[in-house]
Amino acid sequence: MAVRYISGGESHGKRLTCILEGIPAGVKVSSEFVNNELARRQEGYGRGGRMKIERDKAEFISGIRFGETIGSPITLSVENRDWENWTERMSAEGEESGKRVTNARPGHADLTGAAKYSRADVRDILERSSARETTMRVAAGALCKIFLKTCGVEITSKVLSVGGATGDEEIRKRIDEAKAAGDTVGGIFEVKVSGVPTGLGSHIQWDKKIDGKFAAAFMSIQAIKAVELGDGFANATKFGSEVHDEIFIDEGKIFRKTNRAGGFEGGMTNGEDLIIRAAMKPIPTLMKPLRTVDIATHTATSAVKERSDTCAIWAASVVGEAMAAIVTADAFTDKFGGDALCDTLANLQHYRTRLAENFGL
Repeated sequence: MAVRYISGGESHGKRLTCILEGIPAGVKVSSEFVNNELARRQEGYGRGGRMKIERDKAEFISGIRFGETIGSPITLSVENRDWENWTERMSAEGEESGKRVTNARPGHADLTGAAKYSRADVRDILERSSARETTMRVAAGALCKIFLKTCGVEITSKVLSVGGATGDEEIRKRIDEAKAAGDTVGGIFEVKVSGVPTGLGSHIQWDKKIDGKFAAAFMSIQAIKAVELGDGFANATKFGSEVHDEIFIDEGKIFRKTNRAGGFEGGMTNGEDLIIRAAMKPIPTLMKPLRTVDIATHTATSAVKERSDTCAIWAASVVGEAMAAIVTADAFTDKFGGDALCDTLANLQHYRTRLAENFGL
């Protein structure tokens, strides 16, 4: 059974929601863990004023009873505290209120979305394309993390660089420089998935390859413009003898001394830690706006200014963890079944035993 989620809600709407389907029955869950993950998404040096307003808390609406999943779709809800300041401008009914946004931001979904959906007010686009949507990714990912932990899987992340700078002091200095200039800065983060067995995914069809699923999941995160599995980009500059992870055996156990492939081979996991890196571009909302065009008057102007972050790379890394958890949970239920946790774990144990006895893995 596939693990999948769908979310709804606008950045300044009343609430955000998501439905997560496919988590096996019998997983003991905690709203405290989910809320801690949501809090992590709001942290990081360079965050903006919105994070001072929101204190995200998830409410379980369906699919959980007495702290345990029951196999049905899980519905989650997070209220937007800032809604009280946007009630009239974001009302679902009644007459239009507030000034229309017509000067689209370069680098955002504003212009393309307004054209595609034939909207005269760019706010109809920017409210949903906002990274505020990732709140529900993190909530759904948190539940997937809980499930995966019962399977022996851990997911962590770290920020590698910001605007080309590395090291805490240099990174803070780079963010401070950007903020002082009314600018923004991006960065690179890494997600590691540990405890995944050999053989998740498949080499048989393109849409079954798990490396493709990870790449797609990470590229779907707002502002992510490049994804690397293992030493992907560096490997492209080397000879094959310097790249491929050689296979060794010792007392019947097969192992690798390196993990340049990042845990992926032939569209499948190979038993090593999964390493996924993502490059985040600078956020396109600048306090010193870029040049653009007013879609109402077709005249040159400056882009709209929305409350924004100078840097959101730490938040992006938490979202990356969530997306990794969703993809991994989907792969586990696809391989080992997803109706009841007891069956999933029994099948997983049988598989691990078979790999160890027959292949030394």
